[in-house]
Amino acid sequence: MASEKVLHVTEETFDAEVLRCEQPVLVDFWATWCGPCRMIAPILDELAEEYSGRAKVCKVNVDEESALAQRYRIMSIPAIFLFRGGEIVEKMVGARPKQAFVEAIEENL
Repeated sequence: MASEKVLHVTEETFDAEVLRCEQPVLVDFWATWCGPCRMIAPILDELAEEYSGRAKVCKVNVDEESALAQRYRIMSIPAIFLFRGGEIVEKMVGARPKQAFVEAIEENL
């Protein structure tokens, strides 16, 4: 079941929700047709619940938000970027175990 805490961001909401957020923000650049993206979706849902109030988890559909995909030079998905203070502090491409995301978030809390 998808978490209600995972925020789907668009070109219009990205700056406010991600770049101006005071908490670390994990952003998943994904697409509906991407198998590995679907594999990590439950992990991201768990992280959104576990880090609620301390970090944010967002998703960007690269098919619907091509300008954002171009802005961040997304070549392969899933591409998971961790932002802190409006800057990218970590980039992970491809499906990863939950622990990889936990370590990235914990290092930036």
